Amino acid sequence: MSDDRSGPLTGLQILDLTSDIAGPYATKLFVDAGASVIKIELPKGDPLRHWTASQQRLEEDESSPLFQYLNAGKRSIVLNPRDAQDRARFNAFAARAQIVFEDWGAGGLESRGLTPETWLEENPRLCIVRISPWGQSGPWADHAANDFTLQAATGSVEYRGLPDREPIAAGGRLGDWIAGTFACVSGLAAWRSARQTGEGQIADLSQFEAMIQCLTVFGDLGSQFFDQLIPRSVEIPSIEPTLDGHVGVCTQTGQQWTDFCAMMGQQELAEDPRFLEGYERMEQIDFIQGIIRDWTRKHTTAEIVELCAILRIPVAPIGNGKDLPGFDHMIERQLFSRTPGGFLQPRTPWRLESTEPMPIGRTPKVDEHREELLLSLEKTPTVAATTAPNQGLGHADLPFAGLRVVDLTAFWAGPYTTSMLSDFGADVIKVESIQRPDGMRFAGSVRNETIWEWSHVFHGANPGKRGITLRLDKNEGLELLKRLIADADLVIENFSARVMPAFGLDADTIKSLNPRAIFVRMPAFGLDGAWRDRAGFAMTVEQVSGLAWVTGYEDMPLVIRGACDPIGSAHAIFAIGLALEERDRTGLGQVVEVALVEPALAVAAEQVIEYSAFGVVLGRSGNSMPHAAPQGIFETQSESERVAISVSTDEQWQSLCRVLEMDSWRQSEELASHAGRLKAHDSLLAGVSAWARTRSRDEILEAMLGACVPASASINAHRLMPNPQLEARQFFQTMKHPLTGPTRYPSFPTSFSGFERDLHRVPPPTLGQHNREVLQSELGVDDAEYERLEADQIIGSRPSFM
Repeated sequence: MSDDRSGPLTGLQILDLTSDIAGPYATKLFVDAGASVIKIELPKGDPLRHWTASQQRLEEDESSPLFQYLNAGKRSIVLNPRDAQDRARFNAFAARAQIVFEDWGAGGLESRGLTPETWLEENPRLCIVRISPWGQSGPWADHAANDFTLQAATGSVEYRGLPDREPIAAGGRLGDWIAGTFACVSGLAAWRSARQTGEGQIADLSQFEAMIQCLTVFGDLGSQFFDQLIPRSVEIPSIEPTLDGHVGVCTQTGQQWTDFCAMMGQQELAEDPRFLEGYERMEQIDFIQGIIRDWTRKHTTAEIVELCAILRIPVAPIGNGKDLPGFDHMIERQLFSRTPGGFLQPRTPWRLESTEPMPIGRTPKVDEHREELLLSLEKTPTVAATTAPNQGLGHADLPFAGLRVVDLTAFWAGPYTTSMLSDFGADVIKVESIQRPDGMRFAGSVRNETIWEWSHVFHGANPGKRGITLRLDKNEGLELLKRLIADADLVIENFSARVMPAFGLDADTIKSLNPRAIFVRMPAFGLDGAWRDRAGFAMTVEQVSGLAWVTGYEDMPLVIRGACDPIGSAHAIFAIGLALEERDRTGLGQVVEVALVEPALAVAAEQVIEYSAFGVVLGRSGNSMPHAAPQGIFETQSESERVAISVSTDEQWQSLCRVLEMDSWRQSEELASHAGRLKAHDSLLAGVSAWARTRSRDEILEAMLGACVPASASINAHRLMPNPQLEARQFFQTMKHPLTGPTRYPSFPTSFSGFERDLHRVPPPTLGQHNREVLQSELGVDDAEYERLEADQIIGSRPSFM
């Protein structure tokens, strides 16, 4: 490191057995917070050392910029688990660690003679995070898979794109970054619990389940409310051509749509009720897009951004690896910095008042720290003894048990953060008002008499909480909220920077009410900078961060649909964990800032890294992506059934050739390398497509998976269930909601050996459901006062405008 500063996690010892993206990203986040990470590489080293998206030639001892981004500040040693002496060294390192991360696949450790259970016996407080495509157990645990085929399995691919063109997967290997993000949270959760109880555990993360949470907009919940398939579609408006480029617009609410129409001078369109909903606009796509693009092409991007910002319509310029660091907001916030390797990378995606992230360290060469690390094994490990064998942890042993959270958030990113806090033991009180309920209550809702209780997205983001209503623009409501804050550990909100101060709830006020309270703020773009007052949803963040730039057709970038919200939520959980560490040290709370755009920049970092290192702007070409060839969604004998196939290694290529009986491909020198296959991608797609069209989906999957070639059915998100893998891992939890009845909710994507699988305690709250419980039983409001508050509409259980 370039200085001697410490971080919230200084002293934490982590053993990293992972490679590529997911595991290294998880441990990178710990390094940024001060943890010490030992990276154990296999004899050939981490393959990411030699890989770049633009196929650059690297020197033999040179590490790729993406590898440097993910592994700076770690120490490296090479060990071979097939060697008995090295296996003993693996065990010795595990005996000295507090968290181990591994990604060797289902049973991968055991097949190489390493036993996690033995590690726990030797080191009872150890936490082991196991990252695999499907999880360590279940009928699909051994199925070959990668980001692309897992996307298809979640159902997220089939509903993205134009109806008359192929369905489109998200670019940038987003599923791998999602897995790394949730692995980080899993490690934090298990470690916090182990410190409280003295008992470590195994955290079994399924990348498939993590991607379901982030990429399907709670599609399975939607299938329970709407018995129909999700049609393939695009957002209207979204990424639109301008006089000098493109602009990203997002109209999630009816008000934003009508304001957008009025801005274009299309008052009749604004007043037409047929087009208030996105699916209705999709049915008239040529007509609506014609109007929009006729207007946007007459204006510059800057002009449209300025107009939308005035009207509070979420808007952003379209970011890519070249342009993104030059945006005024990125410069003012200092969101990119030059690394020791000479390229640009995004800053750490959290900000704490009390501490800065650790400076970017050196990237280790392969086996660079061998002598130093082997010498450290000669010292006797210090392991704190437990008082009793693990009898199974209870609710009080969850990592955030005992914390009280005042939840002022709305829509998705904030509510999903607080739902995870509840899953991990916190008491979360969700505060809305009958004048302005959480807007997500109406998004995609069933149109009935209680429409505000029937949004599947609201249901997905809010299990585990108690819900109350308080009108905060009236003194009576605000004073009751302040009494809640006075007894809270966390206060959390996700509005633009100006909203909370407008209610008289700025950081100084929170601190005066409760010096120990941690004030978590999650605006779209941050608390300062040129865009601080702009509204923004996940799609806005996808448009500006570069995620949309690498997703879509060559002639049409597409948003991913919401992924940045849960990704931001998981980063916020990690930042909250850091703030709690700081509070343990100082006794004081502080402001924690996780601007939604910054986790998105972190997981889209490859584009800026690649351009600043090599001058190459990464782009998009449908389902053709740099890391796999051939790769695509293929038609089968049945018109309604498609399969995803993706080849990312030479071994998988040889297996594919044998399955297709294509000896000419298998023997071709031009196709022997990944670079050669990328050049021939179109012809390879044609060959695989011709083979697939003559077979059933089941035949194709049996052949591919039997040969260890990543493949999956490409399903509709409303047909995720039944699913034998999810059923075997008990991913869904059924709870009885007061209005929707027995409803199936997705769980956290990690199965913890020390926690119950069903982490949700209660279904999402109805509007004002717990008013009496909280206001009367806990704040002491008497019956007469309660009735007056209801009569004055300070509280209630039905929207005032319904």
